[in-house]
Amino acid sequence: MSYCEYCKSPKTKQVHIDYHDEVYGFPVESDNELFGRLTLEINQAGLSWEIILNKKKYFALAFDGWNVSRIANYDNADLDRLMNDASIIRNRRKSEATIHNAKEVLQIQAEFGSFKSWLDQNHPKSKEEWVVLFKTRFKFVGGEILNEFLMGTGYLPGAHDKNCPVFDKISKFNPKWTEI
Repeated sequence: MSYCEYCKSPKTKQVHIDYHDEVYGFPVESDNELFGRLTLEINQAGLSWEIILNKKKYFALAFDGWNVSRIANYDNADLDRLMNDASIIRNRRKSEATIHNAKEVLQIQAEFGSFKSWLDQNHPKSKEEWVVLFKTRFKFVGGEILNEFLMGTGYLPGAHDKNCPVFDKISKFNPKWTEI
């Protein structure tokens, strides 16, 4: 069942419907927001997306509003703080990957002007090509994590079914999607 079909069910919680209708598949302009979305996908690994959606605001608070520069400078005290924060997913490997990835985003910003510019310069790619590219720089970025990150931010098609009303809204950002 697609996410679009899932969100039509009367049993679907509002947090999913809001995300589906207003966030999923739409392009993201801000490097900090892109980074936050990648981090949320990393933290979802092994868990339900609903858990992450319900904790989204707490993640943003714990990670300084997704400020890449601040996160890149996190030290052991910050890592300990994250490991003691019950409002987020307390997984050391995921938090260490987030700090590492923030440092990588800073390097990308220095080289390409922004994380978004780097993504745009590499677009379009297949999922497999994106995975190879990301794995050269980032940690905890497997195929499914990247698939959801890239679909969720508009770099891969498939976020919405063609008969979903949201598809028309997001296809204007990437007209090639209507050809897929």
